[in-house]
Amino acid sequence: MAAAIETKQLTKSYKARQAGTINVVDHLDLHVEEGEIFGFLGPNGAGKTTTIKMLLGIIYPTSGEGFVLGKEIGDMDVHRLISYLPERPYYYEHMTGLELLKFYGSLFGITDKAKFIALLEKVNLHRDMTKTISQYSKGMQQRVGLAQSLLNDPKLLFLDEPTGGLDPIAHREIRDLILSFRDEGRTVFISSHELSEVELICDRVAIINKGVIARQGKLTELLKGGRIEITAEGVPESLLKNLNLPDSNLRVLASGLMLDMPEENDPNGVIDAIRSQKGRVISVVPRRKRLEDLFVETVTVKGGKS
Repeated sequence: MAAAIETKQLTKSYKARQAGTINVVDHLDLHVEEGEIFGFLGPNGAGKTTTIKMLLGIIYPTSGEGFVLGKEIGDMDVHRLISYLPERPYYYEHMTGLELLKFYGSLFGITDKAKFIALLEKVNLHRDMTKTISQYSKGMQQRVGLAQSLLNDPKLLFLDEPTGGLDPIAHREIRDLILSFRDEGRTVFISSHELSEVELICDRVAIINKGVIARQGKLTELLKGGRIEITAEGVPESLLKNLNLPDSNLRVLASGLMLDMPEENDPNGVIDAIRSQKGRVISVVPRRKRLEDLFVETVTVKGGKS
């Protein structure tokens, strides 16, 4: 599949008074495929915003190269094919939703009122298009921002914290809209701290830490490595210890024993061993690895690399 975004050793350096030169983005190798929802994650100050600004052509890299939709970053022709919704967009609050789209549409030479209304319908704001932006809730402002981002019918959308600070209902509305973009064949590049949302909608992710890509790949691959907890009673501690299961932990509880082991181990062997000693299995609880677990594990590794 063709790459919507490709960077090779992309680096952005700034001069610092005491530290000489600092690489805010350090030899970044990023690959985003066409038609996928890609999550770009990292702690504050990791280099996410600087990377997005380089991809958009707002600032230029110190070294390395990058390509957006097959063109070098900064190519003006690409700007007509991409769209960007910042974390805190500023709107003229005296405008109505319809007037806002007309205003931004004029920048692209678009004057089709039917298109503006269709976009407002897409984001479920057609009944509120005569209200001013000052009357919109935060969720409604986020939705009109998504409508604005679709004005030029982009192939690639950059969304910065698209669900930040929204209530659960607004979360779901924005999530469903983003999923519909993928269904339409668009590529969506999301920078977010809302890890549970990212886990629900993204196909692949990259985690950047201290300017370096620490993890990158399909979520299904990155989130392998869950755990299984087996709680039992009426069996000696030595029985479970003697199973010699790798990377397992045994805890003594008031009600019995709990064995925590990787999901790769066969729980049936453990259950059979417990029952062979007339013990009773109280529970078997699989614990899937979450994106939050992966994120914390990644950014707390010394030096930011895994």
